[in-house]
Amino acid sequence: MARRVGNSASAESVEQGGAQEGTALRRALTTPLLYFFILGDVLGAGVYVLIGQVAADAGGAVWVPLVVALLLALLTAASYAELATKYPRAGGASHYTTRAFGPFAGFIAGFCMLAAGVVSVAALARGFGGDYLSAFVTLPVGLVAVLFLALLALVNARGIKESTRANVVATVIEVGGLVVIVVLGAWLLLRGDGDVGRLVQLGTPEKGAAAAVLSGSVLAYYSFVGFETSVNVAEETRDPRRSYPRALFGALATAGAVYVLVGIAASAAVPTARLAGSSGPLLEVVEEAGGVPSRLFSAIALVAVANGALLTGIMSSRLAYGMAKDGLLPAALTKVLPGRRTPWASIAVTTLLAMLLSLTGSVATLASTLVLLLLLVFLMVNTAVLVLRRDPGEADHFRAPTALPLLGIASCVVLATQIEAQVWLRGIAIVAVGTVLGALTVVQRDRRTDEDEDGDGDGDVRV
Repeated sequence: MARRVGNSASAESVEQGGAQEGTALRRALTTPLLYFFILGDVLGAGVYVLIGQVAADAGGAVWVPLVVALLLALLTAASYAELATKYPRAGGASHYTTRAFGPFAGFIAGFCMLAAGVVSVAALARGFGGDYLSAFVTLPVGLVAVLFLALLALVNARGIKESTRANVVATVIEVGGLVVIVVLGAWLLLRGDGDVGRLVQLGTPEKGAAAAVLSGSVLAYYSFVGFETSVNVAEETRDPRRSYPRALFGALATAGAVYVLVGIAASAAVPTARLAGSSGPLLEVVEEAGGVPSRLFSAIALVAVANGALLTGIMSSRLAYGMAKDGLLPAALTKVLPGRRTPWASIAVTTLLAMLLSLTGSVATLASTLVLLLLLVFLMVNTAVLVLRRDPGEADHFRAPTALPLLGIASCVVLATQIEAQVWLRGIAIVAVGTVLGALTVVQRDRRTDEDEDGDGDGDVRV
């Protein structure tokens, strides 16, 4: 049953009242600005470190799982487009699932998003300590990951303005690095080097073509995540009904085209076994082609990885801070630095968790864990779309064909079956923690409601 219907009047009055009283967020994002926001979020560091792992799972035709992952991401993106234009406000998956299934499901969605962010930062920290850094210095990956995360935490704590300024510069650099790979791959083929035959080689000695594509798609899916966080700025978009779907699908299509070209360039330029064995796979393309100093490209890749980790770290710490303010996590996480006004407690806790995870798994394992957590969130979002069809929501919002959320649900289930048992154990442990916290939150809120009805409480109970 959809909890949203019973509370629609109060929910809508709050949203409308906020807009009327001037408390709503400023609608400043145009379609082009939203497009670049989403593109910058999707075009991240994942491709810099995971192309080799995709090759190890799928074979030389790296571009195939990238295309499959794009198509699967577009299915769930259609559900997000409908919900973001139907309910154009911050909150994302947690808000939608709360409307559809109640606060417990909303908490689980928010907790999984938070956990996925922490896991992603841990994966990128390990990627930072791999072959790209080895172009300059060789150090233990675990040590590098811990020091790297500590430095990012300091940047995060310094202030959002400094962090976002660094992001603008880093985004330009990381996109430039991907363009360099595409150009070098084309140059290799034009001069007669490389092997285009690898582009049709699907499968490995252990897996047939179909199984290899699905397995590779799980890791490739990691490269497309990020679009789901863009729903939080729908409330700040001038005309979300028209702008958001255009920006979302346009950004995903652009990112998909870039990734496919990078996959083709890497696979044609470098033997599959060499690509699969490298933690800096795109550096192999640079060394094979020549003309670009290896250290220069390694520096570009390190900037890309650091930028991805910084952005995700900002998101994770702010999400933890917001959930704590709402009484969904311990109140201690709301503490901020007096001068900087940054959530130092949330930054510290999410950083410490990322450090621990970075010491307990490989990049591929952590990436698969992230995908598993997001698949759970996407499953809830695709289901929520169908449940909330009974609520008219905003007039003239984008409506996805019913087949798309159904296919989105199926895609989440299929991809989840391709994730290894050890990753499932890690994911189940994380979700179990979220389930306990969610149950405690519901109990506390019910108790607070009873106290307020009796006139004995002030509504400030924290978990």
